[in-house]
Amino acid sequence: MNLKKNLLAALMGLSLAAPAAQAEITMGLIPAENPEEMMQQFEPMRAYLEDQLDESVKVYTATDYTGVIEAMRRGRVDIAWFGPLSYVLAQREAGAEPFAVGIRKGADSPSYKSIFVARCDSGIKSLKDLEGKDVAFVSPASTSGGLVPTYMIIKKFGKTPEEFFGKFTYAGSHDAAELAVKNGAVDAAADNDITFGKMLKKGQIAKDESCIIAESEALPGSPLTYRGDLPADEKAKIKDAILNAHKHIQVTGYGQLSRYVEATPADYDMIRDMIKELGLTEKDMLE
Repeated sequence: MNLKKNLLAALMGLSLAAPAAQAEITMGLIPAENPEEMMQQFEPMRAYLEDQLDESVKVYTATDYTGVIEAMRRGRVDIAWFGPLSYVLAQREAGAEPFAVGIRKGADSPSYKSIFVARCDSGIKSLKDLEGKDVAFVSPASTSGGLVPTYMIIKKFGKTPEEFFGKFTYAGSHDAAELAVKNGAVDAAADNDITFGKMLKKGQIAKDESCIIAESEALPGSPLTYRGDLPADEKAKIKDAILNAHKHIQVTGYGQLSRYVEATPADYDMIRDMIKELGLTEKDMLE
Protein backbone atom coordinates (compact mmCIF):
# COMPACT_ATOMS: atom_id res chain seq x y z
CA MET A 1 0.00 0.00 0.00
CA ASN A 2 1.24 3.52 -0.77
CA LEU A 3 0.99 4.56 2.88
CA LYS A 4 3.68 2.00 3.65
CA LYS A 5 5.85 3.57 0.95
CA ASN A 6 5.25 7.04 2.39
CA LEU A 7 6.23 5.95 5.90
CA LEU A 8 9.20 4.04 4.55
CA ALA A 9 10.31 7.07 2.54
CA ALA A 10 9.95 9.29 5.57
CA LEU A 11 12.00 6.98 7.74
CA MET A 12 14.60 6.44 5.04
CA GLY A 13 15.16 10.20 5.25
CA LEU A 14 16.24 10.03 8.88
CA SER A 15 19.71 11.25 7.95
CA LEU A 16 18.51 14.84 7.59
CA ALA A 17 20.55 17.51 9.32
CA ALA A 18 20.73 17.14 13.09
CA PRO A 19 22.38 19.40 15.65
CA ALA A 20 26.04 18.85 16.37
CA ALA A 21 26.85 16.98 19.56
CA GLN A 22 26.93 19.32 22.57
CA ALA A 23 27.67 19.00 26.29
CA GLU A 24 24.45 20.76 27.27
CA ILE A 25 20.95 19.30 27.26
CA THR A 26 19.12 19.59 23.93
CA MET A 27 15.35 19.45 23.54
CA GLY A 28 14.01 18.48 20.12
CA LEU A 29 10.62 19.58 18.81
CA ILE A 30 8.81 18.04 15.85
CA PRO A 31 7.74 20.82 13.44
CA ALA A 32 3.99 20.33 13.92
CA GLU A 33 3.57 24.03 13.15
CA ASN A 34 5.88 26.85 12.05
CA PRO A 35 9.28 25.95 13.57
CA GLU A 36 9.95 29.45 14.90
CA GLU A 37 6.56 29.53 16.61
CA MET A 38 7.14 26.08 18.08
CA MET A 39 10.40 27.24 19.62
CA GLN A 40 8.71 30.36 21.03
CA GLN A 41 5.96 28.24 22.57
CA PHE A 42 8.47 26.06 24.39
CA GLU A 43 10.85 28.90 25.39
CA PRO A 44 9.40 29.37 28.92
CA MET A 45 9.80 25.63 29.56
CA ARG A 46 13.36 25.72 28.19
CA ALA A 47 14.29 28.57 30.53
CA TYR A 48 12.57 26.86 33.46
CA LEU A 49 14.40 23.57 32.82
CA GLU A 50 17.70 25.39 32.55
CA ASP A 51 17.10 26.94 35.97
CA GLN A 52 15.87 23.72 37.60
CA LEU A 53 18.58 21.46 36.19
CA ASP A 54 21.35 24.02 36.52
CA GLU A 55 22.49 23.09 33.03
CA SER A 56 22.40 24.84 29.70
CA VAL A 57 19.31 23.80 27.71
CA LYS A 58 18.86 24.51 24.03
CA VAL A 59 15.96 23.79 21.67
CA TYR A 60 16.22 22.22 18.23
CA THR A 61 13.66 21.48 15.53
CA ALA A 62 14.13 19.75 12.20
CA THR A 63 12.58 20.28 8.79
CA ASP A 64 10.35 17.25 9.34
CA TYR A 65 9.29 14.82 12.08
CA THR A 66 11.84 12.16 11.26
CA GLY A 67 14.76 14.58 11.62
CA VAL A 68 14.08 14.81 15.37
CA ILE A 69 13.88 11.00 15.65
CA GLU A 70 17.25 10.72 13.94
CA ALA A 71 18.76 13.41 16.19
CA MET A 72 17.68 11.44 19.26
CA ARG A 73 18.93 8.18 17.75
CA ARG A 74 22.36 9.75 17.30
CA GLY A 75 22.41 11.04 20.86
CA ARG A 76 22.20 14.66 19.76
CA VAL A 77 18.81 15.26 21.37
CA ASP A 78 18.27 14.35 25.02
CA ILE A 79 14.61 15.34 25.46
CA ALA A 80 12.08 15.46 22.62
CA TRP A 81 8.47 16.45 22.13
CA PHE A 82 6.83 14.01 19.73
CA GLY A 83 3.35 13.29 18.46
CA PRO A 84 1.93 9.88 19.46
CA LEU A 85 2.96 8.19 16.19
CA SER A 86 6.39 9.81 15.99
CA TYR A 87 6.94 8.74 19.63
CA VAL A 88 6.12 5.11 18.72
CA LEU A 89 8.62 5.34 15.86
CA ALA A 90 11.20 7.05 18.11
CA GLN A 91 10.78 4.35 20.75
CA ARG A 92 11.81 1.74 18.18
CA GLU A 93 14.49 3.80 16.45
CA ALA A 94 15.96 5.83 19.30
CA GLY A 95 14.84 4.24 22.58
CA ALA A 96 12.60 7.19 23.42
CA GLU A 97 10.77 6.95 26.76
CA PRO A 98 7.65 9.06 27.41
CA PHE A 99 7.54 10.74 30.79
CA ALA A 100 5.08 13.64 30.58
CA VAL A 101 2.16 14.94 28.52
CA GLY A 102 0.44 18.31 28.60
CA ILE A 103 -3.17 18.89 29.64
CA ARG A 104 -4.97 21.77 27.96
CA LYS A 105 -6.63 24.47 30.01
CA GLY A 106 -10.18 23.49 30.90
CA ALA A 107 -9.55 19.79 30.19
CA ASP A 108 -9.08 16.92 32.59
CA SER A 109 -7.20 14.57 30.25
CA PRO A 110 -4.37 15.00 27.72
CA SER A 111 -6.41 13.79 24.76
CA TYR A 112 -7.00 15.56 21.45
CA LYS A 113 -8.65 14.74 18.11
CA SER A 114 -7.81 14.47 14.44
CA ILE A 115 -10.19 16.48 12.27
CA PHE A 116 -11.01 17.00 8.60
CA VAL A 117 -11.56 20.62 7.59
CA ALA A 118 -13.12 22.07 4.42
CA ARG A 119 -14.26 25.53 3.36
CA CYS A 120 -17.73 26.13 4.74
CA ASP A 121 -19.02 27.28 1.34
CA SER A 122 -17.61 24.28 -0.55
CA GLY A 123 -20.66 22.04 -0.18
CA ILE A 124 -18.43 19.40 1.47
CA LYS A 125 -20.25 18.21 4.59
CA SER A 126 -18.90 14.72 5.26
CA LEU A 127 -16.04 12.35 4.48
CA LYS A 128 -18.09 10.82 1.68
CA ASP A 129 -18.11 14.19 -0.08
CA LEU A 130 -14.29 14.03 -0.28
CA GLU A 131 -14.25 11.21 -2.81
CA GLY A 132 -12.29 12.41 -5.84
CA LYS A 133 -11.43 15.72 -4.13
CA ASP A 134 -8.00 17.26 -3.58
CA VAL A 135 -6.97 16.68 0.02
CA ALA A 136 -3.86 17.47 2.07
CA PHE A 137 -2.60 15.59 5.11
CA VAL A 138 0.30 16.86 7.24
CA SER A 139 3.02 14.19 7.18
CA PRO A 140 3.29 10.38 7.03
CA ALA A 141 4.77 10.50 10.56
CA SER A 142 2.01 12.73 11.96
CA THR A 143 -0.66 11.12 14.12
CA SER A 144 -3.61 13.46 13.57
CA GLY A 145 -2.41 14.54 10.14
CA GLY A 146 -1.32 11.17 8.79
CA LEU A 147 -2.02 7.89 10.55
CA VAL A 148 -5.45 8.62 12.04
CA PRO A 149 -7.10 10.22 8.98
CA THR A 150 -5.72 7.37 6.89
CA TYR A 151 -7.24 4.91 9.36
CA MET A 152 -10.57 6.74 9.22
CA ILE A 153 -10.75 6.63 5.41
CA ILE A 154 -9.73 2.97 5.16
CA LYS A 155 -12.14 1.85 7.89
CA LYS A 156 -15.07 3.77 6.40
CA PHE A 157 -14.54 3.25 2.67
CA GLY A 158 -12.11 0.33 2.33
CA LYS A 159 -9.77 2.49 0.24
CA THR A 160 -6.46 4.19 0.93
CA PRO A 161 -6.31 8.00 0.73
CA GLU A 162 -4.51 7.69 -2.59
CA GLU A 163 -7.37 5.57 -3.94
CA PHE A 164 -10.22 7.58 -2.42
CA PHE A 165 -9.16 11.17 -2.99
CA GLY A 166 -8.37 12.88 -6.27
CA LYS A 167 -5.02 14.60 -5.66
CA PHE A 168 -3.44 13.60 -2.33
CA THR A 169 -0.58 15.65 -0.86
CA TYR A 170 1.29 16.35 2.40
CA ALA A 171 1.44 19.97 3.57
CA GLY A 172 4.34 19.46 6.00
CA SER A 173 2.76 21.07 9.07
CA HIS A 174 -0.69 21.46 10.62
CA ASP A 175 -0.92 25.20 10.05
CA ALA A 176 0.17 24.78 6.42
CA ALA A 177 -2.62 22.23 5.92
CA GLU A 178 -5.20 24.67 7.32
CA LEU A 179 -3.92 27.49 5.13
CA ALA A 180 -4.07 25.25 2.06
CA VAL A 181 -7.82 24.92 2.67
CA LYS A 182 -8.25 28.62 3.36
CA ASN A 183 -6.38 29.60 0.20
CA GLY A 184 -8.21 27.10 -2.01
CA ALA A 185 -5.12 25.05 -2.79
CA VAL A 186 -6.99 21.91 -1.67
CA ASP A 187 -10.62 21.04 -1.05
CA ALA A 188 -9.99 19.72 2.46
CA ALA A 189 -7.24 18.85 4.91
CA ALA A 190 -6.57 16.68 7.92
CA ASP A 191 -5.45 18.56 11.03
CA ASN A 192 -6.10 18.42 14.77
CA ASP A 193 -8.37 20.37 17.07
CA ILE A 194 -5.42 22.01 18.85
CA THR A 195 -3.99 23.83 15.83
CA PHE A 196 -7.47 24.53 14.49
CA GLY A 197 -8.44 26.26 17.73
CA LYS A 198 -5.18 28.22 17.92
CA MET A 199 -5.52 29.49 14.37
CA LEU A 200 -9.12 30.54 14.98
CA LYS A 201 -8.04 32.48 18.05
CA LYS A 202 -5.23 34.20 16.13
CA GLY A 203 -7.55 35.10 13.26
CA GLN A 204 -5.48 33.09 10.78
CA ILE A 205 -8.64 31.21 9.79
CA ALA A 206 -12.31 32.08 10.38
CA LYS A 207 -15.08 29.92 11.83
CA ASP A 208 -17.49 30.89 9.04
CA GLU A 209 -14.92 29.99 6.38
CA SER A 210 -13.22 26.81 7.68
CA CYS A 211 -15.55 24.09 8.96
CA ILE A 212 -14.86 20.76 10.64
CA ILE A 213 -16.62 18.03 8.65
CA ALA A 214 -15.39 14.97 10.60
CA GLU A 215 -13.41 14.13 13.70
CA SER A 216 -11.74 11.09 15.21
CA GLU A 217 -12.23 9.51 18.59
CA ALA A 218 -10.07 10.89 21.42
CA LEU A 219 -6.34 10.28 20.91
CA PRO A 220 -3.57 10.08 23.53
CA GLY A 221 -1.73 13.37 23.90
CA SER A 222 1.68 14.19 22.42
CA PRO A 223 4.39 13.19 24.92
CA LEU A 224 7.60 14.68 26.17
CA THR A 225 10.23 11.93 26.03
CA TYR A 226 13.85 11.42 26.92
CA ARG A 227 16.51 9.08 25.57
CA GLY A 228 16.43 5.73 27.25
CA ASP A 229 20.21 5.74 27.73
CA LEU A 230 20.30 8.94 29.80
CA PRO A 231 21.53 8.38 33.38
CA ALA A 232 18.69 7.46 35.76
CA ASP A 233 19.34 10.44 38.02
CA GLU A 234 19.19 12.80 35.02
CA LYS A 235 15.85 11.32 33.93
CA ALA A 236 14.48 11.69 37.45
CA LYS A 237 15.50 15.36 37.61
CA ILE A 238 13.99 16.15 34.22
CA LYS A 239 10.74 14.33 34.97
CA ASP A 240 10.36 15.93 38.40
CA ALA A 241 10.98 19.41 36.99
CA ILE A 242 8.38 19.02 34.22
CA LEU A 243 5.67 17.42 36.36
CA ASN A 244 6.01 20.18 38.96
CA ALA A 245 6.46 23.08 36.54
CA HIS A 246 2.90 24.37 37.07
CA LYS A 247 3.79 25.10 40.70
CA HIS A 248 6.43 27.58 39.58
CA ILE A 249 5.51 29.00 36.16
CA GLN A 250 2.72 29.20 33.61
CA VAL A 251 3.55 26.06 31.68
CA THR A 252 3.74 26.21 27.91
CA GLY A 253 3.92 23.76 25.02
CA TYR A 254 1.67 22.65 22.18
CA GLY A 255 -1.60 24.49 22.81
CA GLN A 256 -2.62 26.35 25.95
CA LEU A 257 -1.66 24.08 28.82
CA SER A 258 -2.48 24.03 32.52
CA ARG A 259 0.06 21.40 33.60
CA TYR A 260 1.95 18.26 32.66
CA VAL A 261 1.08 14.80 33.95
CA GLU A 262 2.93 11.50 33.75
CA ALA A 263 2.92 9.56 30.47
CA THR A 264 3.76 5.87 30.02
CA PRO A 265 4.38 3.65 26.97
CA ALA A 266 1.04 1.85 27.52
CA ASP A 267 -0.81 5.13 26.96
CA TYR A 268 0.03 4.78 23.25
CA ASP A 269 -1.18 1.22 22.68
CA MET A 270 -4.11 2.67 20.72
CA ILE A 271 -1.64 4.03 18.16
CA ARG A 272 0.20 0.71 17.97
CA ASP A 273 -3.14 -1.03 17.41
CA MET A 274 -3.98 1.28 14.49
CA ILE A 275 -0.61 0.54 12.91
CA LYS A 276 -1.27 -3.18 13.19
CA GLU A 277 -4.81 -2.91 11.80
CA LEU A 278 -3.46 -1.13 8.75
CA GLY A 279 -0.80 -3.79 8.32
CA LEU A 280 1.94 -1.28 9.12
CA THR A 281 4.16 -3.31 11.45
CA GLU A 282 7.39 -1.84 12.84
CA LYS A 283 9.21 -4.03 10.32
CA ASP A 284 7.15 -2.52 7.47
CA MET A 285 8.02 1.00 8.64
CA LEU A 286 11.69 0.54 9.31
CA GLU A 287 13.05 -1.81 6.62
